[in-house]
Amino acid sequence: MSSGIRALWLIVPLMVFGLWGILHTPDPDHDRDAEDSDVALAKLPSLPGWSRADLPDFSAYRDTTEKKAAFFSFLYPRIVLANSRILIERDYLDSLAGKDELSKSELTWLKNQAERLRVDEEPGSETMFRRLRNRLDVIPPSLVLAQAANESAWGTSRFARRGNNLFGQWCFSQGCGLVPRGRVEGASHEVASFSSPYLSVRSYIQNLNRHPTYQLLRDIRLKARNRDDIASGPSLAAGLLGYSERGEDYVEEIRSMIRHNNLDYYDEDFQAIVRGANSQELLELAAAKQEKALLPGATTADETSSEG
Repeated sequence: MSSGIRALWLIVPLMVFGLWGILHTPDPDHDRDAEDSDVALAKLPSLPGWSRADLPDFSAYRDTTEKKAAFFSFLYPRIVLANSRILIERDYLDSLAGKDELSKSELTWLKNQAERLRVDEEPGSETMFRRLRNRLDVIPPSLVLAQAANESAWGTSRFARRGNNLFGQWCFSQGCGLVPRGRVEGASHEVASFSSPYLSVRSYIQNLNRHPTYQLLRDIRLKARNRDDIASGPSLAAGLLGYSERGEDYVEEIRSMIRHNNLDYYDEDFQAIVRGANSQELLELAAAKQEKALLPGATTADETSSEG
């Protein structure tokens, strides 16, 4: 395969849809992350069936460029799915903030979101709405893709293959995941197992949205929002200093992966999809019947609709 064709595989990922360690911040609430919990927390449609699919065998690829393209094509629809559902919740949060009085069910929804995102404020207060809005937001696809590739060795690590874990998330209940080799004696953490890669993506986004280690990431994202913009992956990478004991070296490695693999392409596509999207369009993204409908260039109302 010529170098020009190899480059094209990464620049235009839609063409290849058919192909398909380090120190981490623990997530002690992983074992409470039931598959349908996001439906209970918001006015969301049921997850599409393809979101429950297992990780493909990326180790079967002998060509590195083909493996990368297949990895991105598999993961990107799941990122769009997770982010679109967050935007639906965010819109609902904004609708509640504009009300003079909240119903019991609306207050319950707020309390559930506050508990999930670790916001300890008076339910319905201006401070609660402000803090929830800062935490209930999307993560740019380029950052998700780069970290997933880095942490899972392009989907081939033991934790990815056996536990659908793409980001090295930890858990602390016995049997909640896989015991890491070489775990220090007396330690109790495991590397979390998920029933699908989609749930690993959702858990990763939730961790960045609520853990104090990633406050800088959220601050950078908020500044972009205040400019009526969506933060890019390279800009948010500055908030990952605590994700690895390597600190700045890790941040630069993630940024380098984004540049080298043209992952800003996915950020641009995602922004084009969601910028100005109305509630119906977000619902169509959040219930897309086919994952290929969420690949770059394929997101039209006809393809994403959950209607027959």
